[in-house]
Amino acid sequence: MEPDGAETSRGVASVPGEGSPSALGRAFSKILLCLTSPEARRRNTRDVAFKDLSTLIEVTECDRLFERSGEPCHKMLETLGEVAKALEKYAAPPKEEEGGGNGSSEVAEKAAEVGLLFLKLLGKLEAAKNSQVCPAWKTGLRHLAGPVYVFAITHSLEQPWTSPRSRDVAGQVLALLLQVTECSSVAGFLCGENEEDRGRFTVILGLLKPNLNKESWKNNPAVKYVFSWTLQQVTRPWLTQHLERILPPSLLISDDYQTENQILGVRCLHHVVLNVPAADLLQYNRAQVLYHAIFNHLYMPEYHLIEAVLLCLLDLFPVLEKAQQWKGDAARPTTHCDEVLQLLLTHMEPEHRLLLRRTYARSLPAFVRRLGILTVRHLKRLERVILGYLEVYDGPEEEARLKILETLKLLMQYIWPRISCRRVVLLKALLKLMCDVARDPSLTPEPVKNALLQEATDCLILLDHCSQGQVKDLLARTVLSCTDSTVVSCIRRVQQDSEGAHYHGV
Repeated sequence: MEPDGAETSRGVASVPGEGSPSALGRAFSKILLCLTSPEARRRNTRDVAFKDLSTLIEVTECDRLFERSGEPCHKMLETLGEVAKALEKYAAPPKEEEGGGNGSSEVAEKAAEVGLLFLKLLGKLEAAKNSQVCPAWKTGLRHLAGPVYVFAITHSLEQPWTSPRSRDVAGQVLALLLQVTECSSVAGFLCGENEEDRGRFTVILGLLKPNLNKESWKNNPAVKYVFSWTLQQVTRPWLTQHLERILPPSLLISDDYQTENQILGVRCLHHVVLNVPAADLLQYNRAQVLYHAIFNHLYMPEYHLIEAVLLCLLDLFPVLEKAQQWKGDAARPTTHCDEVLQLLLTHMEPEHRLLLRRTYARSLPAFVRRLGILTVRHLKRLERVILGYLEVYDGPEEEARLKILETLKLLMQYIWPRISCRRVVLLKALLKLMCDVARDPSLTPEPVKNALLQEATDCLILLDHCSQGQVKDLLARTVLSCTDSTVVSCIRRVQQDSEGAHYHGV
């Protein structure tokens, strides 16, 4: 017994013989009904609909698809656009908890089939574009470009629901779409290649919007990746005009409980911060909204997330500080950078997980550069963190200790008058580090050991300058009792650098 869908689509392949746009419209409407009806879940119904659509596209010449203008032709092309949307939804991955053991392979198989149909459609569009008797091809492209693009990006990214074959087909679809639209890149497709071309970013956002609200954004796991990837392609000055459309979904994704989604959302917000002028971010207090949404992620002990958050905040600080006004007759107010650094140091001090320690230490020099002399507000806690991190071995790459030494160098350059009273404590920590590195029997590569010793030596030279040569006097007694030739060599370099130096600041 034939399924209902087969009955609905019977005879579709013979419709083109009638030749009128209304007849083609009816044929596409029947196929659309097959693809959107409940029976479309049945494999037989799906196969019949796909076969009929493929046959219809093949036997219909491009000049009959796009040759006419007028109401019947426009309706037919609108229906064709709805068919493209239905195909894109049909190939979309299911809700995450609905995916079974073979769900991914089934989605990839569907995507490959749909991709081949899109290639045929785009081939007809390309032929119509090159023909002089097909004035309606631009109308057809306007209806097809959006859903075809969403399909291509969904299945060209390396994700669990894709396979090498589906990614290859999706890549071909995207390449042919750019060829038909005469765009040299995806950015040109979205933003426009010239002043007359306004791009299709608004259309894409309109297609994604129904699946990017609080209730629906997890129904299709591909939507967040398509949105994020597409957003990254749009830069200054085109992004500003879309700010009201892109901020809500970016904030929604970053506010999820899953770390993967939080990172994705923070990266979207970071892209917005980098590509929207400060004046637009400050309008309606948007920058403050972004700051509070991102700041809360600092309490999560996930190093990938912390890294993304800190990078975003460092680029957001200049925007936030534009709204602050300092009058020279009063103390400078604390900034958002102060607030973040205070929390960062609070988390750094007791942290024992190496990956988080490295992430925190990696960002510390940027905060010191950002605050400059105002880092003195955090000096006591910074001192404890620096001393604590210099004592702990950090693995073969020694990334944390190298970044802490870089931080110490910057600190001494910015707030050198406050360093002299701490010279003994810092000198002991640096000498202990040198001895530990020189006697290290582990597998730490020699270039890393040399880098640590060089950075520590530079810190000693700066420390000597900050203390008006008093470190050199202390080292003169130390070198007499030191038996390690490597450490002695470093001390000699400090003494030689200090010879004849005039101490009038660093």
